[in-house]
Amino acid sequence: MTARPDAPRAIVLAYSGGLDTSVAVPWLREHYGGGGTRIICMCADLGQGDDMDQVRRNAVASGADACHIVDAREEFVRDFAFPVLRAGAVYEGRYLLGTSFARPCIGAHLVRVAQAEGADAVAHGATGKGNDQVRFELTVKALDPSLRVIAPWREWHIRSREDAMAFAQERGIQIPVSPQQPYSRDANLWHVSHEGGVLEDPAQAPPPDLLLRTARLEETPAEAEIIELQWEQGVPVAVNGRRCSPAALLAECNRLGGRHGVGVVSLVENRLVGMKSRGVYETPGGTLLYEAHAALEELVLDRQTLHHKQQVALRYADLVYEGFWFTPLKEALDAFVTSTQRNVTGTVRVRLHRGRAEAVGAESPYSLYDVGLATFGDDGAYRHDDARGFITLLGLPLTVQARLRQRLEGRG
Repeated sequence: MTARPDAPRAIVLAYSGGLDTSVAVPWLREHYGGGGTRIICMCADLGQGDDMDQVRRNAVASGADACHIVDAREEFVRDFAFPVLRAGAVYEGRYLLGTSFARPCIGAHLVRVAQAEGADAVAHGATGKGNDQVRFELTVKALDPSLRVIAPWREWHIRSREDAMAFAQERGIQIPVSPQQPYSRDANLWHVSHEGGVLEDPAQAPPPDLLLRTARLEETPAEAEIIELQWEQGVPVAVNGRRCSPAALLAECNRLGGRHGVGVVSLVENRLVGMKSRGVYETPGGTLLYEAHAALEELVLDRQTLHHKQQVALRYADLVYEGFWFTPLKEALDAFVTSTQRNVTGTVRVRLHRGRAEAVGAESPYSLYDVGLATFGDDGAYRHDDARGFITLLGLPLTVQARLRQRLEGRG
């Protein structure tokens, strides 16, 4: 094998052990490794449930010189999932962004490992059709633009998952997919996403054996379950009276929500690169947390702040989806969100049943709900006659316009 003149000293690959990155290791070795270029893998443990020792062995067996395993579970939930939750960000009304905010977390560790190893290049296994290539590369540009980015999917002859599987089989590389289970999956503590295979036809219902974390509705308990979540400044801190770390709390919410079939959505989304894609997402814990958080905000935020925050959430979701995590605008929006969350403290009860998570009660020491004002009873706290002047002034522009129209119609 001869060295390429543009071969880096070392390449650090964002490695998951899935099909694309399993194939990327031998490909990088064959195309860049002839002159002594080191191929180093970095796998961030975000709670995907893989055996990380086996992941390391697989990386080395496929040709990597080394494989760094980074335990980022607490960081992922605390610094990526929960800020998006506090913002109330949802992409296109349904997608809770689990893959979107995982990529800047992985990308940040990719840069750190590259810097520690003295590498001058990083690589990723994202395809040229997807959003992840943008998210990884914008993260690298924001944190260390001196690093060269190698994207095998934009260079190699492989054009499909079938090609990738054949490439791996020719080299004796074990891969976690087969023609019978051809799905592209991304899992972390927040969600599991499924794409590919029969899902590429939006007219087809997801197959019964697709779900990994969520019970099918016909298998969920007949009886509803009510859980209790405690919040401090917009962050969930306890479930059913038990305080725990962010990762442990999310794992417990996944267990509770998953048992009741909560948080499964099948959607066709608009990718950043211009095409539509169909995917199925399982986000049981995240779904019930969003429901509880929204109920608590309804209780403690004033009307103007709540409504403006809902507008900010749309822009926030777009930024996260498009890969602009490490940007001045994202930082500014985080500052706004943090300000709104100062009083988002309290307890919310959520009812789980047959795929639904419904907030059924909320209380907070900062509640703006005044029963004396809201009651239909007469306790003297609100004078009904006060509404007359309010409506007169509120409707004054309408009155002026109506009078003008009447004069013009009369003249005609």
